[in-house]
Amino acid sequence: MVPDRYLAELASSLDRLSTLARQPVDVLARSVPACAGWTLDELFGHLGSIERWAAAVVREGTFVEEPAPPPEGSAAWFLDGVAPFFETLMALDPETRCWTFGPPPRTAGFWLRRQAHEHAIHLIDACQALGLESPAPGEDFMLDGIAEVLTMFTPRQLRLGRMTPPDKAVTFHVPGAASWTLGPGPAVASITAPAVGMYLGLWGRSKLEDTAIIEGDAAVALRVLQGPLTP
Repeated sequence: MVPDRYLAELASSLDRLSTLARQPVDVLARSVPACAGWTLDELFGHLGSIERWAAAVVREGTFVEEPAPPPEGSAAWFLDGVAPFFETLMALDPETRCWTFGPPPRTAGFWLRRQAHEHAIHLIDACQALGLESPAPGEDFMLDGIAEVLTMFTPRQLRLGRMTPPDKAVTFHVPGAASWTLGPGPAVASITAPAVGMYLGLWGRSKLEDTAIIEGDAAVALRVLQGPLTP
């Protein structure tokens, strides 16, 4: 996807998240269903930390430590950082060499993609916490997010020893769009779901094992889904 596409999705998510962050204290104390142990205020604290970290990495081009959110008032802290964060990402050159936690080539464009999907997923979390209908990103964006999980995050999980390497291959298939295969040799199972189901399922915001069509060796497919495929 082109940089402007990521920026458009990020801008949309930031606009909606900024509205949702302006809630009374009692509402911000609500739990976030997909993030065990987090309140809505803590979710905004996480976003504020991630934004400041990503912006600093882009500016410096090297690894920096992620700042911790304040002990309270994290939603207001998030709001204070939205504008400088987005301005930094708008100004970056995607081809500039920059530290990332992904595979080569390590360029600043990595952060456009990562932050667009980071905010899209956490916007869904915030909507779920508030009982609101979750937004549906464009299909091209969700397909890109699926690819990010299966070609960047999952290999990283394997490399860091956070996931047991699959002993047989499984194909993830979005009808009419694309397929990705994990594991060695020919695929012995397939997991098929529409883009929105696959996108949310891979990030643990829905259960692929309950909603996807699983064919072939279901036991192998379910072991792969247990992953964890993402951090």
